[in-house]
Amino acid sequence: MFLTISTTGTAVNPATDLGYLLHKHPDNAQAFSTSYGTAHVFYPEADAERCTAALLLEIDPVALVRRGKGKGRGGAPDAALAQYVNDRPYAASSLLAVALGNVFSSALRGVCTTRPERAAAPLPLRVEVPALPARGGPDLVRRLFEPLGWAVAADPVPLDTAFPEWGDSRYVRLLLESDRLTLAEALRHLYVLLPVLDDAKHYWVAADEVDKLLRAGEGWLPEHPEQKLITSRYLARRWSLTRQAMERLELVRLAEADDSEVEDIDNAVEAETGTEEKPAPLAVQRREAVTEALRAAGAARVLDLGCGQGQLVQALLKDVRFTEIVGVDVSMRALAVAARRLKLDRMGERQASRVKLLQGSLAYTDNRLKGYDAAVLSEVVEHLDLPRLPALEYAVFGHARPRTVVVTTPNVEYNVRWESLPAGRARHGDHRFEWTREEFRTWAAAVAGRHGYEVAFTPVGPDDPEVGPPTQMATFTISTEKEAKAA
Repeated sequence: MFLTISTTGTAVNPATDLGYLLHKHPDNAQAFSTSYGTAHVFYPEADAERCTAALLLEIDPVALVRRGKGKGRGGAPDAALAQYVNDRPYAASSLLAVALGNVFSSALRGVCTTRPERAAAPLPLRVEVPALPARGGPDLVRRLFEPLGWAVAADPVPLDTAFPEWGDSRYVRLLLESDRLTLAEALRHLYVLLPVLDDAKHYWVAADEVDKLLRAGEGWLPEHPEQKLITSRYLARRWSLTRQAMERLELVRLAEADDSEVEDIDNAVEAETGTEEKPAPLAVQRREAVTEALRAAGAARVLDLGCGQGQLVQALLKDVRFTEIVGVDVSMRALAVAARRLKLDRMGERQASRVKLLQGSLAYTDNRLKGYDAAVLSEVVEHLDLPRLPALEYAVFGHARPRTVVVTTPNVEYNVRWESLPAGRARHGDHRFEWTREEFRTWAAAVAGRHGYEVAFTPVGPDDPEVGPPTQMATFTISTEKEAKAA
């Protein structure tokens, strides 16, 4: 089982920097024990102009059988001989992907303290895999890699060169080239797509495989045209895990949607009023309204659920009354942007102790979110499909159960006041719905009734006498009367 990664360089940026990025010195040949054999890393060539790192995985077929407990593809018992005589020592598969993740774990995460600027920059990359099982043939290989920025050559391997009439095998010789990707991105593509093309996992696929897929697929899988096939095959076609992964990927896609359209709509009212004194942008007015509601509730420990890029967290940090602020988002990319916005790496110890960023889905219960004074869902609910709202409702109001919950959402009635917004169009391309004032109040009252809260409504932005405000806000507080009865 063999794979090579090559790059080119110059005197200023030598190709041998690949050794720093992979954390493996070009002058050394290294061996690493794995569950199924030994992984070797060595450099067939290494100079300033060109450097190639090779990963060779020697499979122990006996260890493979013992750890696999005699199970083969799809979990069915293999024939006795087939357990020991197969393509696993020779063809790239999930075993090579696991070795890739173990041997190059830091590079997979994009971590390189000695050459951070090189780790963050695209490289001219060439990846070669001499024997890759490809269920779906060369066409599927191209459909998987080309959308990610790779130039792909996938040449079928004949069953037997002496008998060309036998046709081609299910294996291809794979060559990938790109100058648009970082090394970490390239490794994550391989980590996911090698087992997808083999269409087999040689270990038990448990629930934690969903987390592995989402981590490796961050930044590319949510928008990949073959997302469903990739997810299903990576998770060994286990429907329950595939469905869970698809739901989380959809939430990631929504969370990573470009917010520029929302900001344009929020600010459009300023240009259309024609007044000399322009009001604060609607996004700013929302944050001020939310902050005031939290102050009025006496909240000190606050959750910002669906925090995005951390604008509200940043605003709350300016008020010392908020002693703990936790931003939660399904998107690791958004959280990374939030960390940079907040300058967490340069923040003083006392200030840093007040803020925390967590990755998590609002559609699932999370014990980390229990015990807080207040939670905020600002411009979040409208990004979920309506059938998913009950899950979010229970996770927040039923399970986490903060004393106060503040929810903001667009008022669709106000859309007619924006001439720049075409009739019938939502304010954001990823909004699954936008409620009228009556629809929002009906939903909020039902949620409050089911979970023992009282609810009050506040307009945010100019309150038009005919169509209401651009943003509607509901503040839920645990009903003291119902709380006393429950006690």
